[in-house]
Amino acid sequence: MTPTPVALPNGIILNYIREGAGQPLIMIHGAMGDFGSWEPQWREFTQHFDCISYSRRYSDPNPNELTSRNHSALVDAEDLKGLMDALNINTAILVGSSYGGFTALAMAVRSPERVSAVVAVEAPMMRYAFKSKHGQNIAQAFLAAADDPAREAFEKGDDELGVRILTAGIIGKNASEIPAQVLERRMRNAKAARSLSLSQDEFPLLDETELAALNMPVLLMKGGETADVHSVIFDEVAKAMPQATSMVIEGSGHSVSQQRPTLFNSQVLKFLDEQLSSQNMAI
Repeated sequence: MTPTPVALPNGIILNYIREGAGQPLIMIHGAMGDFGSWEPQWREFTQHFDCISYSRRYSDPNPNELTSRNHSALVDAEDLKGLMDALNINTAILVGSSYGGFTALAMAVRSPERVSAVVAVEAPMMRYAFKSKHGQNIAQAFLAAADDPAREAFEKGDDELGVRILTAGIIGKNASEIPAQVLERRMRNAKAARSLSLSQDEFPLLDETELAALNMPVLLMKGGETADVHSVIFDEVAKAMPQATSMVIEGSGHSVSQQRPTLFNSQVLKFLDEQLSSQNMAI
């Protein structure tokens, strides 16, 4: 599908695709993804929902220029709210992977009345890793091996090196192990990676009490073979949200929706059906 651009009141342009009928469901991609990242979910989810998949502010094919160093999930949440307003969507289910999951939870905290349910896959809420000494050690190792050198590469204008370093850190592999097609796809969204890497606060804190107070259905999901940094963050976020449902998808790393799409699709649709049935909103 060819994406449609929409201009928000703040001047930001977001491209999106939309298909299906029923309750609105918005898919939010990760740090180096775009509107096409949800292709493995599209056919199945559009049978049940009015689906929207959009490219976050600095992802392809959006033309927005990176002019500041304040980008974060909080900014993305404001963009998402603007997109919902532009599309006349009052409330929506949010399904987000990685930084998209972070954005979904930020939106739920900032505007809970606009969110009917959340599915968040390994939201990189880094500050939660520092709640334990074990998590702190893992987080510091990740930052030193991936985040810091990627920032240095982006500062020098070497986007390919920055993307390669970040990708390796996120998926828990050596940079030399990244398939060429994966690198090519992520390079299309190098500006999105740069926007976070150069941000003054790429991992803003979502308050624990506000997360625990969310009363819409929330599914937290992680891959059983994900990198240690994602696992410790997930565990701490799950502790902070005892009301949420937690799920581990075996045989998957960080990108659960792409690595185990059949299982991801069935589990998410089952969760939403069960939760929305109790609200007389079954799919």
